[in-house]
Amino acid sequence: MSYKRIHKLPVYRKAVALRTLSREIASFVSYNKNLLTLAQSHSHRDHIADAILTDAILIPQQIAKAESANSLAIRQRSIDFINVMIRNLGSYCTGLEKDGVREKEYLDLLRGEVKSFRQSFKKWRKGLSI
Repeated sequence: MSYKRIHKLPVYRKAVALRTLSREIASFVSYNKNLLTLAQSHSHRDHIADAILTDAILIPQQIAKAESANSLAIRQRSIDFINVMIRNLGSYCTGLEKDGVREKEYLDLLRGEVKSFRQSFKKWRKGLSI
């Protein structure tokens, strides 16, 4: 599948929007404002922010991989991997709340974006020949 065609997929666009929002929220909630060094931090909150970033970055990559794969097994692995990352993002929001993030409206915004992506993902997954 061509690069241009993947970028036109609604599920891919939703994944990119989720990635962008995740980056902004991770930057906001982390103590370490250098997002490239979050994993090296000693703060639990920074580790959660890093996990949010990592999963949100991998989702569009897995969509592109599934779209371009000829193998049904690769498509299924990508879909399963995306499902895990979607669940993780919700868990990370809960973890940030328990870590004391006061601005819960930002976490609710991320949860809403995850929910919106999940709906688009389900439609895309049904249309993908597996």
